[in-house]
Amino acid sequence: MLLRTARSLTANPCDAEDLLQTALTKTYVAWERIEDHRALDGYVRRALLNTRTSQWRKRKVDEFACDDLPEPQAPPAGDPAEQQALHDAMWRAITKLPARQRAMVVLRYYEDLSEAQTAEVLGVSIGTVKSAVSRALGKLREDPELGPVR
Repeated sequence: MLLRTARSLTANPCDAEDLLQTALTKTYVAWERIEDHRALDGYVRRALLNTRTSQWRKRKVDEFACDDLPEPQAPPAGDPAEQQALHDAMWRAITKLPARQRAMVVLRYYEDLSEAQTAEVLGVSIGTVKSAVSRALGKLREDPELGPVR
């Protein structure tokens, strides 16, 4: 989640990783001064924002006008319309799942929570998460709309 926040603050994924590393380093250095370690997530997010603001203020111009055009970038993989159609089909298939399975799949694969975190959020055991996600993935594999993906 912190990396996702860092990526939203920068344009480059590599800069986002550097920003997060810097914020975590600042958090480590200030560990003794942090009074409430339960609010650590908010502290790191604030460190991300403050670090990015400092970087922005110190920025230098890295772009210069030139006579030659840069090399063209490789075209994106796949047709965007096909990717969107697949994305839409996946969401339709997910919405067909029972609410509990749908919640577990979204938390596990879209929010990238671990099985333990998912179990804690939903107030169930880890075994329940494992079995429900397994059944949900089985239903998604059998969905006729997602047939071309297999």
